[in-house]
Amino acid sequence: MQQKNKFSTGSRRSPAGVNRGALLRRVSPFLTIACLLLLWQWISARELISHILVPPPAEVYLAFIDSLVDGTLLKHASITLEEMIYGLALGVGIGLIIGYAIAKAPLLENILSPVIVAFQSTPIVAYAPLLVIWFGSGPASKVVTTAVIVFFPTLVNAIVGIRSVSPNLRDMMRSLKAGRWQTFRHLEAPSALPVVLAGLKTSTTLAVIGAVVGEFVSQGSGLGYLVTSARNLYDTPLVVVAVLTMTSISLSLYGFVAYVEWRFLLWQRRSSS
Repeated sequence: MQQKNKFSTGSRRSPAGVNRGALLRRVSPFLTIACLLLLWQWISARELISHILVPPPAEVYLAFIDSLVDGTLLKHASITLEEMIYGLALGVGIGLIIGYAIAKAPLLENILSPVIVAFQSTPIVAYAPLLVIWFGSGPASKVVTTAVIVFFPTLVNAIVGIRSVSPNLRDMMRSLKAGRWQTFRHLEAPSALPVVLAGLKTSTTLAVIGAVVGEFVSQGSGLGYLVTSARNLYDTPLVVVAVLTMTSISLSLYGFVAYVEWRFLLWQRRSSS
């Protein structure tokens, strides 16, 4: 008995070990970025690759400061961010509605699935010019392009989330004579929320692709336009600045959705602990 207690006590992790592990998890992304920057600087200093292809970090930093001071970067980044947010709202909203309808009516899936799958299997760059023709060269075409690219992941996750609800829980709601709205509010929505939020995190990373593809096809403003104009001028540092700005926006939206997921699913973690 004493040996068992000794073994079980020794297997427990000390608070200091837990704190070090948590600290390492928080610091590791910054260490990765620091290592990549050092590798980038080393390659530039040794001139292993031409500076026209891979500019040094100092040149990229100067291009970032210049574009920030003259307002170019903020102007185009705000336009792309606005297109992403509106496109996300439109695509996620439609995906959730249609996904819920398909999950509740399998016949509807047989009717719509050929069109949805065929539309989704086509690369976005193939029908982006059509969206520009239909919706114009303004922000509307970029919003629709973003909505189209985030629609399918949301649709699939909504269907999976609703269909994953336990049949026993559905029977219990019927025995309590709960209406459709009560069943949705108290059973279906909480049960499907983890899957839906996971799909939303995927959609946020795809939203920047939809907005930038629309800006590539219909030039005028946005980070996609900034990349194209800088590329035509062989301004590689400005291209890198625009690409890194896209990445930062995408990561920020992903982090926001991850935080929302953590807050909304707090009850689930408490019930499982």
